[in-house]
Amino acid sequence: MYDLHMIEMAVSEARNRLAEMIEESRRLGEPISITRHGRRVAVIVDSAAFDRLIGSLDDIEDRRELDIARADDDYVPWDKVKATLELE
Repeated sequence: MYDLHMIEMAVSEARNRLAEMIEESRRLGEPISITRHGRRVAVIVDSAAFDRLIGSLDDIEDRRELDIARADDDYVPWDKVKATLELE
């Protein structure tokens, strides 16, 4: 999704340019890495991109839980759900 070469900025500079950085992240659609002593400590990301990331993580978690349920044979097949709810 993102290029590993995102913009980096030290905390001290970010403190003075926060509003500008938020707008730049929104405009470019790219995250901005905030660093302290050369190590990333935070990331500024557009809220729509954040929502997509969280949605993707939720989907991954749902698939993982379904795989576990299938492995344990602890699920109801979709055809049975549709029949029970008279969706057919």
